[in-house]
Parts: sequence; C-alpha cells; structure tokens
Amino acid sequence: MSSDETVQETLLAIWEVHRDAVWPKVGGGHEGELMTLDTVISGCMVFFLDSKGGLDAQRVDILEGCLADLDNLLPDMPDESSAYFERLRTLVGLLGKAAKNE
Repeated sequence: MSSDETVQETLLAIWEVHRDAVWPKVGGGHEGELMTLDTVISGCMVFFLDSKGGLDAQRVDILEGCLADLDNLLPDMPDESSAYFERLRTLVGLLGKAAKNE
C-alpha cells in the first residue's frame, strides 16, 4: 500500500468518526468561530470526496487558514471539547496532504 493510499484511508476513517460526532459544549466566546471552521472544513472534505480526491488552490488556501485558526484556538479549548477539535485539526492536515498529493 502506498503512502498516498494510507493517507486517504486514514482521512476517510477520521472523517467518518467526525461526521458522526456530536457537537461538543464549547465555553467562551469562540463557539461561532469554531462552528464556522467546522462547516468550512467539512465542506472542503465533501468537495474532496465528490471530486474524487481533488481540491483547487482556493480550497487549499482556505484549509491552511482554517489550520492556523485552529492552532490559535486549541490551546484555550476546554478539555471536554478538545478531542473534537483535535480530530478536526488532524482532518485538516490530512486533507491538505491528500490534496497536495493529487
């Protein structure tokens, strides 16, 4: 199995878990921003799947911005919601990697 296939399989497995996860309780004033990040990242993932593994440069740029935003927000994340957003961050990283391998 190639490295690209491993990335894609891992990406799909994480996506399945994330897609079925319940939105966590988020304290503080970042819930709206986190919801937007989740929606945008999920939209990029759906596009990636529908296009059979491709993302255009604009979506790759958007994902890079989402990754930076998550990196800024994760240190302040309450423990009860950190797993959800750590998984989302992993999803973004793998999605970006898979898109660049295409």
